[in-house]
Amino acid sequence: MKMYIQSFVRYMEEEKGLSLSTLEAYHRDVQQFVEFAESCDIEQPDHVQRSHLVLYLGRLKEQGKAAATISRSVASIRSFFHFLIREGITGHDPSVLLELPKANKKKPSVLTQDEIERLLAAPNVSTPQGGRDKAMLELLYATGIRVSELIALNIRDVRTDLRFVHCGGEAGKERVVPISREASQWAQAYMDEQRALLLRSGQDEESRVVEQEALFLNVSGQRLSRQGFWKMIKKYGQEAGISGDITPHTLRHSFAVHMLEGGADLRSVQEMLGHADLSTTQVYAQTAKRSMKEVYEKHHPHGGNRPSSDSKDHM
Repeated sequence: MKMYIQSFVRYMEEEKGLSLSTLEAYHRDVQQFVEFAESCDIEQPDHVQRSHLVLYLGRLKEQGKAAATISRSVASIRSFFHFLIREGITGHDPSVLLELPKANKKKPSVLTQDEIERLLAAPNVSTPQGGRDKAMLELLYATGIRVSELIALNIRDVRTDLRFVHCGGEAGKERVVPISREASQWAQAYMDEQRALLLRSGQDEESRVVEQEALFLNVSGQRLSRQGFWKMIKKYGQEAGISGDITPHTLRHSFAVHMLEGGADLRSVQEMLGHADLSTTQVYAQTAKRSMKEVYEKHHPHGGNRPSSDSKDHM
């Protein structure tokens, strides 16, 4: 089965239009399953039975994998067998009727306004890298786009004069997201000053042409990778004194919740986030409602957490 993995990934990229991060997840999930199957002396798709899949998923559970991770593995394996059937390699799908584990919906990790301000202030904007990082963090919080969408941006995708970002999105679904005045100013400052310095550093002429359109570059003048940005945001999170694990998703979650707390309607936030289903966005509305209730109870004179100054019944 190993010989079909690369063809499967190419098919998912060309036919389904999936993002790089999603393709990597599919590749990893299928690769791990095939290695498990080979350890059981199973090399042909026709020889894989439902019992083998159940055993594999049980192994993942024993390893402490989250329900969401196991569900994604099932989806990857199903897609792999659907591809094999489509290509005429097998007519057998052992994933039929395979039950998915129930995923526990976790409350999104959201930063406070104070934490956001500390994070955005962390980069040293006097350096090319710091100016780039400042622009990236400002854009990420201003738009709520995914990190894969952020690093895929080209210069022409950011219109600072009109204050919007043209985003590729997942599965080829494009959208236009407005950006704040402050994020627009930092993005323009980066494009005017620091980007050219990064492009020239350590690049030969041929490589410069390749990265000519990429917006965010690393110190080698190449498009910044997803892994590079993850390391960067963790570093700034520590420098800003933010407790807990901070990821690019944290800024996406914070954007959504803060927008809803500020009065934005759910449909608008759904469109900006690029969610296909409104139910995906509703988890942020529930978080925002809880947050507003906590603020009310803490600060309102008659809030639930404050004892009344006069508890007597005057009636």
